[in-house]
Amino acid sequence: MKHGEPLGWRAELELGFIRRGEETVLARRRHAGPLAVQKPLYPEGEAVCHAIVLHPPAGIAGGDELRIGVEVEAGAQALLTTPGAGKWYRSDGRLARQGLEMKVSPGGTAEWLPQETIVFDGARAAMRTDVQLGAGARYLGWEILCLGRSASGERFGRGSLQLSMRIAREGRLLWAEQGALEGGSPWLDSAAGFAGCTVSATLLAAGAPVDAALIAACRAIGTDADARCGVTALPDLVVARWLGDSGEAARDWLEGVWRHLRPAFIGREAQRPRIWNT
Repeated sequence: MKHGEPLGWRAELELGFIRRGEETVLARRRHAGPLAVQKPLYPEGEAVCHAIVLHPPAGIAGGDELRIGVEVEAGAQALLTTPGAGKWYRSDGRLARQGLEMKVSPGGTAEWLPQETIVFDGARAAMRTDVQLGAGARYLGWEILCLGRSASGERFGRGSLQLSMRIAREGRLLWAEQGALEGGSPWLDSAAGFAGCTVSATLLAAGAPVDAALIAACRAIGTDADARCGVTALPDLVVARWLGDSGEAARDWLEGVWRHLRPAFIGREAQRPRIWNT
């Protein structure tokens, strides 16, 4: 960083969920900078604690660095979401970073279900997620990436996006994926890449075996005629992918997959967070 160049936001949020009797309690929260959570919510009863992660600036600019750490203790159940779409603004040349570290102890369950992430033209962004599962722990999470503000005709013609996702259980790697997208790259229009689409979404469900009937039910969920989607079962992991041009359609499809998978992975019917309706 050059002398006199303004610093970006530095923000940290640490959350700890514990099981207390039949209830999951947000027992620990610490934040520094513009990251926080609202009060714990219990729309599906005391066993599952819902938390809404807030980033008051509403967008991430060049030089910003956000870190979220979540620990779910043995037997606790937590669901985290966001109040609206996340935005990565055009950069002045500096890289912006966001890291999510999630540790789920034996028998615990965690869900990370943020709303859409919009990457503006000219953004320079790095997103990293690291999930560590104990014995019998479960994880359900998704990411919906919108490249450019397509509603206003903007494309992701400049900038860069770095992606890293890892899930391990008892130290054994279940999933590792890395990506590097360059704005305006021919790969974004290639049939082997984004095929000219502006929205890419992935759901990962880890920690439980699934049967063929459940996978078939997920594959039968309908979506936009021009979108591409697929569901794959791996050992103790389900991967669902969506590619198209509508963030809303992507979320509708992922939500349908989540509704099918949640009883098998979390042991409960899906309960839609109320914040999604606002």
